[in-house]
Formats: sequence, structure tokens, C-alpha cells
Amino acid sequence: MIEHRLLLSAALPACIAFGIAAPASAETLNVVASFTVLADVVKQVGGDHVKVSSLVGPNGDPHQFEPSPADAKKLHAAKVTFVSGEGLEGWMDRLISASGYKGTPVVASEGINTRTMVDDGKTVTDPHVWNSPVNVKIWVANIEKTLAAADPADAADFKANAERYTKILTDLDAYAHSKFDKIADDRRKVLTSHDGFGYFGREYNVTFLSPVGVSTETEASAAGVAKLIEQIKTEHVKTYFFENSNDPRLVNQVAKATGAQPGGELYVEALSKANGPAPTYEKMFRYNVDQLAAAMAKSS
Repeated sequence: MIEHRLLLSAALPACIAFGIAAPASAETLNVVASFTVLADVVKQVGGDHVKVSSLVGPNGDPHQFEPSPADAKKLHAAKVTFVSGEGLEGWMDRLISASGYKGTPVVASEGINTRTMVDDGKTVTDPHVWNSPVNVKIWVANIEKTLAAADPADAADFKANAERYTKILTDLDAYAHSKFDKIADDRRKVLTSHDGFGYFGREYNVTFLSPVGVSTETEASAAGVAKLIEQIKTEHVKTYFFENSNDPRLVNQVAKATGAQPGGELYVEALSKANGPAPTYEKMFRYNVDQLAAAMAKSS
């Protein structure tokens, strides 16, 4: 009898693991996101039910990211993987091949009303969709749907988190309008390191000028820089900004030639470290709005 009880107790964990003798329990999903901004939004929707890792780290450039063997290992272990898409993660296919990952990354930007732009003589889709919180609402809906499919037991929590965070995004959009709508249109012009604020500009009628195109991998030509300098002088652009994930030397050169004044640092495609001013998407967006609005008000 004692031997029988020992055998039964030894078998019980296996029964529970396969859901035979116990109610199905929710799992903690191992999730990988391509870069920090997306990783934070996944965390907001997933809550305690997900463990999220970002391939590109804080202050990292998702255009020029070079995956390491550790990143391949991280991806291989993922239950769900999210990318923003629209050409941002040009390195992802190589990483999937190297890692042996069997899944298909979920494109969070599916369904967003994208904008096109001319970059290095070619018409391309602007991948920087997250710089409008209106677009991030679509991210949230896609993330919720994906997590609920991967972990149905926690679907109600994912839905509640998504609704809560969507309200935050609505508030962020209203906050930006409250700052920019009172500034004259001809003062809503700034110089930045590269063309990463197109959706922000479309949403809040702000003109962003930059020496580098949609990707930081693009090299700015001498003729292009000269044309930009002339445009900045003609349009009386007063302020320039660095970006946390980009080399500031070129924008410094343009600013020096035009007399534009420094407005500070913006967080365009990477969050700061935890002790920085932009450790979450919400804080990043508010910080950028405050920096830009203050510079425009000053130039007015």
C-alpha cells in the first residue's frame, strides 16, 4: 500500500503537467520583441502573464542592429515574437535562420495607415509608426489578439490591459494636441538627425527636416546636405534636436551652418535606460512632446 501511494504521488506532477488530473492553468509566455518601444507596449498588454525580452536594447538603433549568438538563443526560446514591420527590422530574416526559430513573427503594425516617403531616390514605406499614439492603438489590438490566441486562459486579462492602455494612448494624443495646436503653423518646424518623425508630423502638423532619410544606414550626400541647409535658412528653422540612438555629428554640422539652436535630445526609436527620461513609451512620447513644444514656443 505504501509503495502504491509513492508511485501515485510520483505520477501526479506528470498528470498535472499534461492537464489530466488538474484544471488547466495559465502559463507565463516567453515573448521576444524586436526593439524596446515595441517590447514596452507588449508588456503593457501582457502584464504579469508575459516575460518580454527586447532584441535591440535601450538607446539602440533598430536600423543598424547586429544580432549576436545570445540574441539567436533568445529568439529560439520564444513562444511569441513581435516585430513592428514595414522594413524596420531588415536583420530579422538572418536572425531567424541562424536561431532555428520555427515560428512566424507577428507584425504589430498590420492595419496601420502607413505613409510613404522618398528615401535615397526610392519611394518607401515609413516604418516609424509608433511616433503617433493613434497608430500604437493598432499595435495594442494586434498584440492583444496574438497573446489571447497563445494563452486563452488569460484572454480576459489581456483585454482589460489593452483597454486600459488604449485609454492612456488616447490621453497622450490629446496631450500632444493641447501643446501643439496653440503654436502657429509656421513655427512648427525643427531639425532632427534622421527622418523618423513622419507620423508625428502628420498627426500634429509639425515639419521635421533631417539630413538622413528613413534609415540611419542611409548616407547623406553633400548635395543633399547643402540643399537642406538652404531650406532651413529659407524656412527659418530655429531649433535642432539630437536623437538618443543616432550619431549627432551630421546634425551638428547642419546646425552650425544655419545658426539653429540646440533643443535637446529626442527619443525616436529607442527607449532610454530605466533611470533615463524615457524608460516607457508613455514617458518617451510625453518627453518628446514637451521638448518639441518648448523649443517651438521659445522660437515664437
